Amino acid sequence: MKAANYPGDGEPLEIINKPDPSPKPDEVVIEVHRCGICGTDLHMTEGHHWQFPAGCTPGHEYAGRVVAKGSQVRHLSEGDLITALPSTGCGNCDACATGNLALCHNAPGLMGGFAQYISVPEAVSTKLPSTLTAADGALVEPFAVGLYGLQQAQIKPGAKVLVLGAGSVALCAIFWAKQLGASVVAMSRSSRREELALAMGADALINFGDQQQDQIQKLLGGAPDIVVECIGRPGFIGQGIAMVKPMGKVVSMGFCTAPDQFTPAMAGFKGVSLLFPVGYTLANFQHCVDVLSGTDFDPKIIITNTVGLEQLPSMMEKLRGSNQETKVHINPMV
Repeated sequence: MKAANYPGDGEPLEIINKPDPSPKPDEVVIEVHRCGICGTDLHMTEGHHWQFPAGCTPGHEYAGRVVAKGSQVRHLSEGDLITALPSTGCGNCDACATGNLALCHNAPGLMGGFAQYISVPEAVSTKLPSTLTAADGALVEPFAVGLYGLQQAQIKPGAKVLVLGAGSVALCAIFWAKQLGASVVAMSRSSRREELALAMGADALINFGDQQQDQIQKLLGGAPDIVVECIGRPGFIGQGIAMVKPMGKVVSMGFCTAPDQFTPAMAGFKGVSLLFPVGYTLANFQHCVDVLSGTDFDPKIIITNTVGLEQLPSMMEKLRGSNQETKVHINPMV
């Protein structure tokens, strides 16, 4: 099969030939029909301290059809369209006890979606209903990221929520904040995704600027109860602390991998709680599937481009610079 390979040290991805996977007794092999490019894929292939191991095949936002299954697989059949939690667990750690296998450091992950085929355990797979496509299925992972983060913030109906950013994670956070009954304002460095943010549920999108706090409070009817930081660059946690109301919460979902600075006393004197949610559970995946298949909302509105596997290396380099994309999908079978 064809698959992407990360050589390491920040070198561009390359497309190579690898042996087709064979399923273990508890696994299925899927033909990958869609895999999304995540900001993590970009950050972790830049050659800094936080990077994927050399020789790996990235890609964790995938969906595809089962083409082979192991002898112990009971609930999936060949031809089923599935997505999967891109993590396994040891079953004995605190992370596994909560169901958040992404935080288990004792078991291998399930990257590899930037390839024509991948094997995954049935236990972490989610079958997609006929109302969802492979493109929908490959969006379940980023939607689960947003759902898990907002659940950790314990948003209640009527809450005032400010989302910093308008990328994929921010858009998913906007969606779930609205679904959970909040008033939502998004703040971005440009207005390029304003229409998309509104379609996802934001009541307004404003730009960073001198009068931003006055605008936020006017639009929300007061200071935000919760600020969700989805930019992932130094300085924005501090901005969230400055903007949130006393006794409010700042939820950092940007996964910044560089050192950041903020003044703890600013958070302390306001009684601000800081949260750093990472990951999701299989229940989150199923909830996303249930919601996305049970409404008229089309999650594919965030997909701006779909390219073949051969175009992946150049697309990754394009996404590192100024671009007009939001969520880009790879179709390895074309």
